[in-house]
Amino acid sequence: MSRDGRPGVIGTLRAQDGKGVVRMEDRFDTDIDDLWSALTEPARLARWIAEVDGDPRLGGVVRARFTSTWQGRVRVDRCEPPDRLLVTMIDDEDGEDTVVEAQLRRDGEQTLLVIEERGLPLDVLDGHGAGWQAHVEDLAAHLAHRSPAPWRTRWLELTPHYEVLAKDL
Repeated sequence: MSRDGRPGVIGTLRAQDGKGVVRMEDRFDTDIDDLWSALTEPARLARWIAEVDGDPRLGGVVRARFTSTWQGRVRVDRCEPPDRLLVTMIDDEDGEDTVVEAQLRRDGEQTLLVIEERGLPLDVLDGHGAGWQAHVEDLAAHLAHRSPAPWRTRWLELTPHYEVLAKDL
């Protein structure tokens, strides 16, 4: 991914057991502990993806308000610092819960991050793909001490590219 805010598609989409999966993979010029902190500490999460309130411990539930406008509860199902985080996104409006997993791995001077959201309805996969890429770009901006781009603007730019990926499923 280029860091100028206008990269190509970094995500993939797939169908699994009749549901959709979004996968993002990117490398960051930071150590694994810093990236883990950005993914798990409420103050840092608020700078790039969501404001969270509640109990962020294993088994705990937080209420999240994402920059993408999604709001709901998030339950922490697995927390293995600094390598793996697994949460369930509990959507109180439509009852379509999904699982989000983040895996981190040291890669030389960088850290590899893989994020997957699983259990999505296939008809919303393109929007979630574009959304997750916009969030990952915002994470990169946060780690580089830059302000994130306007989320919705970037989502609108990326959505047509993810529509192409989704139509082949």
